Amino acid sequence: MYRFLLTPRWWGINVFVLLAIPFCIFMGTWQLGRFEDRVDSHRSAESAPDPGKRAAAPLAELLPVDQETSGRHATASGTYADQLVVPNRELDDKTGSYVLALLRTDDGRALPVVRGWLPAGAEVPPAPKGEVSVTGALQAPENSGTDGADTRGGLPSGQVGIISGASLVNLVPYQVYDAWVTVTEPEAGLTPVPARAPQGSGLDLKAFQNLGYTGEWFVFVAFVLFMWFRLFRRETEAVRDRALGLETAA
Repeated sequence: MYRFLLTPRWWGINVFVLLAIPFCIFMGTWQLGRFEDRVDSHRSAESAPDPGKRAAAPLAELLPVDQETSGRHATASGTYADQLVVPNRELDDKTGSYVLALLRTDDGRALPVVRGWLPAGAEVPPAPKGEVSVTGALQAPENSGTDGADTRGGLPSGQVGIISGASLVNLVPYQVYDAWVTVTEPEAGLTPVPARAPQGSGLDLKAFQNLGYTGEWFVFVAFVLFMWFRLFRRETEAVRDRALGLETAA
């Protein structure tokens, strides 16, 4: 009765099912692992000491920026060179701009320093002259997913839409660190910009997307099994009807 399983058509169906099921299980397990990794990172970040309360360290000791060093207070010395404005940045539900100065260090590279935030229309204070020492919370470079980041370009001279070495190096004639700091005690007239939590350390939308994808892949497994059983049952009934002479005309 089940000899139809040996036909070329059913060979193709069975091979597809035997390949699809482990593939879907593998992808579902992988997505679940990604979600669990994010949960573990979130727990580690919550249990770890507040990076902002740890002792400040020289910039070179904290690079490159990772989940452990993000938010740590870094110290650097040098002279301010170019100063730019990062527009359309919100702070306490108000729109304004970051004041971004580039600190030329002894090795010739510049460290982007967010001196503070200004409300829209406020006059931008000049950067201090001469040798300065800066202490601020270390931050990873921004990307297209950062709140307020503008990657479209076309901004007026003296403005930049995203704080990253890749974008700043196109505006100044010297190398720029692929990191930045936000000073915790800005000068008068500037509001401090809070440090952001390191990327991937929280249960954000991407984490729950991983969990949703996990469910989808396992639903695919159930769907493949259901369709195989449905086809098998239909074929079995057709064979039985033919054996009994009950097959209907097409």
